[in-house]
Amino acid sequence: MRILRLPEVIAKTGLGRSTIYKLISEDLFPKSVPLMPRVVGWIESEVEEWILERIAERDG
Repeated sequence: MRILRLPEVIAKTGLGRSTIYKLISEDLFPKSVPLMPRVVGWIESEVEEWILERIAERDG
């Protein structure tokens, strides 16, 4: 299991920081995992699954 920090999530998804946090608040993107006070990360497999779901929606 790998934890991604925000710059990696941005690079993988092509989304901006505010868009990612907006989607999280709307329960449309994987929630971050608190690592330390004021430090969060995302589980790589959850981000990749989210990307695959977008592809499936496109192809559906």
